[in-house]
Amino acid sequence: MQLQSTLTCPNCGHQATETMPTDACQFFYECTGCGALLRPNAGDCCVFCSFGDVSCPPIQEARESGRSACCCPRV
Repeated sequence: MQLQSTLTCPNCGHQATETMPTDACQFFYECTGCGALLRPNAGDCCVFCSFGDVSCPPIQEARESGRSACCCPRV
């Protein structure tokens, strides 16, 4: 399982490698290039799934085990 993902800002193209949380989804990320507040795209659970080069750990695990790729419980 990979715990680092490089996020690419859709506004300015700035890239930053970040360590992903293993116990929660990260819904917000502030771009260190332009300051934009990134939120997941519709249908994605977190900013890493939307803007990262590696999906979040729960999605990676689900894909490896063949389960459906949903990492966050829907309330």
